[in-house]
Amino acid sequence: MDKTLNKNSILKLVENNAITIIMIIMVIVVGISKDNFISISNFKNISVNTAVRFIIALGISGCLITKGTDLSAGRIVGLGACISAILLQKADYGSKFFPNLGELPIPLVILITVAVCCIFGILNGVIISFFKVPPFIMTLGMQTFVYGITLVFTGADPIGGLRDDYTMVARGTFLGIPYLFIIAFVFGLVFWLLYNMTKHGKYMYAVGGNESAAEVSGVNTSKTKIIIYGLAAVLYGVAGYLLAAKAGGASVNTGYGYELEAIAACTIGGVSTNGGVGKISGILIGVLVFELLKSSLQFLGVETSYTYIVQGLVIVIAVALDLRKYLAKK
Repeated sequence: MDKTLNKNSILKLVENNAITIIMIIMVIVVGISKDNFISISNFKNISVNTAVRFIIALGISGCLITKGTDLSAGRIVGLGACISAILLQKADYGSKFFPNLGELPIPLVILITVAVCCIFGILNGVIISFFKVPPFIMTLGMQTFVYGITLVFTGADPIGGLRDDYTMVARGTFLGIPYLFIIAFVFGLVFWLLYNMTKHGKYMYAVGGNESAAEVSGVNTSKTKIIIYGLAAVLYGVAGYLLAAKAGGASVNTGYGYELEAIAACTIGGVSTNGGVGKISGILIGVLVFELLKSSLQFLGVETSYTYIVQGLVIVIAVALDLRKYLAKK
């Protein structure tokens, strides 16, 4: 009896964490076969890449937990990156977007970037809540809408010549720890508290578990969704700000496709696409697994084209396994 229980427990553990286990095995194999994979410089690079994507995944997680999604995330990140880059160009840069604009304080630029991005998130939440437009359709339309606005705003021109005090956030460290990692850690802690210690977090899980029951219990489901999509866009704005600093510039294609990676990372980390389930720690693990996958393929010399194929397969498998768990519970 005990042996059967143990066997079933092991099989369930493997099934629930299949992709993570496969990635761990791959990392061990690559670490043994490639000398520079297990190194401080590579792990710093992975941590920096993980940091920005973790912030985006945090935003999308709330949407997924309430049985929604956000396909506009990557484009809003791109808009945030372009706004930040334009407002923080060097005063003497030859191709300055606004030649007569003086040097603005960084906190003001962050506030402007986040505020503009938040508007689109609130629009997502309002239309999804009050007009009952499915999140997939609404955010798909918003994706194209934001991309068009960014194209018009920037003229499709790349933006460079960023100020040193801006790019320092991506290059700097504190006691050897990258600033980006610290920033991501702070956001992770704040959202852990938000999800686990506040009424908003309880309402969010309640809406994801059973929206009708949540409404009967007195939860303002419309308000909850608007807050979720608004907060998500705030995180996209922050991620765009950091991404432009990390890249040393921005363009209309900055952040393109990041929403798919974030959705995959959330799903790998245990955030159910069927709603009501998800932990911050799991999201972090999912993002880290995805970054380790990309880094491992790069060290193995796999061509970029094939890397996209592998990433696509991981996304499909992650969602399929999540649906299988959901159906098994029913």
